Amino acid sequence: MIAALEASGDYKVLRKLSAGNPLAEAPRGTRRAVVADVETTGLDCETNEIIELAMVPFFYTFAGEIVGVGVPFNGLRQPSIPIPADVTRLTGIDDAMVAGKSIDPSQVAAFAGPGLVIAHNAPFDRPFLEKFCPALAKNPWACSLNEVSWSDEGFESAKLAFLAMASGFFYDKHRAVHDCNATIELLGRPLPISGHSALSKLLLSARGKTYRCWALNSPFETKDELKQRGYRWNGREDGTPRSWWIDVPEDALTSELSYLRGEIYKRHVDLPIAEITAFNRHSGRIRPAT
Repeated sequence: MIAALEASGDYKVLRKLSAGNPLAEAPRGTRRAVVADVETTGLDCETNEIIELAMVPFFYTFAGEIVGVGVPFNGLRQPSIPIPADVTRLTGIDDAMVAGKSIDPSQVAAFAGPGLVIAHNAPFDRPFLEKFCPALAKNPWACSLNEVSWSDEGFESAKLAFLAMASGFFYDKHRAVHDCNATIELLGRPLPISGHSALSKLLLSARGKTYRCWALNSPFETKDELKQRGYRWNGREDGTPRSWWIDVPEDALTSELSYLRGEIYKRHVDLPIAEITAFNRHSGRIRPAT
């Protein structure tokens, strides 16, 4: 019936994602990474708390082929305040479910190990997890949302649920372990245009080095030009320059600084820059070199 529906060209059948049988240990010659996801009481890691954490390990080759998925870590945690109603509507997690529950940060660190941690929106998950488990600040991290060029592969959105549906499957959304399993499924599939696995693209980005350039004290009248070039405004009071900034590949740093000096400042200026690798990318801890 499914084959007949899809062959007609008028229907597309979505299959529910099945986690399958986890592997107890890593196959020989492979590497281990974990996909992490958190559900929280809100969006700000400084004022909100984790209420659910999942980490699902998987094993992969250097070339980016996933060869197996391991036994997950999953836990609930009672926050210091009642869970907001909108969070419960989104996740299905209520105060009764987390009552008396806790997660041990030392167990989180031991489970993650020293390897790569991946999240589908690492700029959100990494700060929450580093605050809860400071040992994870030492891990390399990668973001499957921002470090895979989903749009170049024909996807109209990089949201996890959309990528899943566009790839022919669905899952129970907004529970941490299901989000992790969906991320691993997507990473293991070949991308529709390049034919490479999404994981291979992600690893290429994670192994690379980029630089953040701040256009400190740039003339106000150049703001539209900077914005059009891809610069973003940082207005936070967190020790980083309040200015427009951009991240560029290592081989483009010299030309970007030349552009700023020649087109924006019209003179030579020393500008703040920071080196970015998987060890500080998406962390909120990127600071100019001194």
